[in-house]
Amino acid sequence: MTSTTLARPEKFQIGKVLNNSFAVINRNIGLCLGLAALFSGLPTFVFQFWNEVRMGGLAAGDPAALAMADPATMFRDSMLTLVFAMLYFILSLLLQSALVRATIEDMNGKKPTFGDCIQIALRCLLPTIGIGLMVALGAGLASIALLVPGIILWLGWSVAVPALVQERLGVFGSMSRSRALTKGSRWALFGLFLILILIAFGIQMVLGTVVLLFGGYIAIVLGAVVSAFMSTLMSIASAVSYVELRQVKEGTSVEDLAEIFS
Repeated sequence: MTSTTLARPEKFQIGKVLNNSFAVINRNIGLCLGLAALFSGLPTFVFQFWNEVRMGGLAAGDPAALAMADPATMFRDSMLTLVFAMLYFILSLLLQSALVRATIEDMNGKKPTFGDCIQIALRCLLPTIGIGLMVALGAGLASIALLVPGIILWLGWSVAVPALVQERLGVFGSMSRSRALTKGSRWALFGLFLILILIAFGIQMVLGTVVLLFGGYIAIVLGAVVSAFMSTLMSIASAVSYVELRQVKEGTSVEDLAEIFS
């Protein structure tokens, strides 16, 4: 495989980012499936399976399940749900960091490996969690006040994790770097992520028909698959967007990006 040599584009191109994102997945389908299953699909399946069993018992009038309706058990279940939400949040950040590494390696003409991607993700875990919390709080609070400012903030920070993984700038440095890179391209980024959301909605609509026909555990499996696929696509699209934005702003080649890990 030869390295990717790209001329400096004049502006951020949605079509190019989508094409490169799907190309990265296609060239590394085994790696992407493994990472997505480990960090997204399996945790989603476990939680939905547990919830399905619990709710199914309540609906059927199972005494053991009905016993869980007392306040103490409900509090325990709420705490378990909160713990899972926190764990899922951390795993989603690990997945994004691992896929950023895989994407840059692939676009530089190398073959990313599972172990290397995991190592980079773990090395960046704490600052990645910091970025995730800052983005969630900042964009979330802005959205409570008014939706548009929240979206603008989120778009401005949308490549903070790739910037962290590639440039090692720390939490605030990576968020500032992301805002600088996305300036002037946020409408295009909005269009990109809107397309990805519509893709997810379309997939869920199609699979929803299957769920209505079969339901039960098939719905759990399909839900886990959709979650894993969309997490992978969003993470890789974010990494490819970071590469594209650096080429637009600075004319930086993929080879220059990869030198950070040399």
